[in-house]
Amino acid sequence: MKNVIFIAPPAAGKGTQSIKLKEMGYIHIATGDMLREEVKSQSELGKEIDAIMQKGGLVNDEIVFELIKKKLINLHSPFILDGFPRSLKQANLLDELFKELEINNYEVIYLDITLEEALKRALGRLTCSCGASYNIYFKELMPKVDGICDKCGNVLVQRKDDNENSFKIRFENFLDSTLPVREYYQHKNKLHVIDATLDTNIITDKIKEILK
Repeated sequence: MKNVIFIAPPAAGKGTQSIKLKEMGYIHIATGDMLREEVKSQSELGKEIDAIMQKGGLVNDEIVFELIKKKLINLHSPFILDGFPRSLKQANLLDELFKELEINNYEVIYLDITLEEALKRALGRLTCSCGASYNIYFKELMPKVDGICDKCGNVLVQRKDDNENSFKIRFENFLDSTLPVREYYQHKNKLHVIDATLDTNIITDKIKEILK
């Protein structure tokens, strides 16, 4: 199976599709998770990352790149790269790493969604500590009991950053920052655009077809 680089605006459904790919044997490599894991390990690098994050700063490309390299170097399963690259500089760094590790069997998947649709998804989204996700605006995604997780019975919560103003800023910033990355992979004939408003299972089928 081919490896995946996921590029998707907030609320486009990347998390849902990543879960489905994990069920097929993919390893999910999310930059946010990697940073938190490194901090938890209390390594020297983890302490450096923690100090940056405590001050509200952004962890630089080189540190994130080293963590990705550390993950990929001994990986023998197909992987999903989630959250990197988000800039042209990061895309070039990743290219160098792929050449070093002789990784060329990958595809870039962009889930396309409008701000209006994404906003509807985000404002109605409820999550559980067990990882389950629901949405009050979509009948098929509503919990059976209001505010309660179907799977574990815990109370569902709304993400603090899922409010209209902050979401619009995140969405627009994402589009602006990733446009050069999308164009970069398009020129390499690696970019595949999928309509994120399609049925979840149809999107999964389309992704499977790309990764054959």
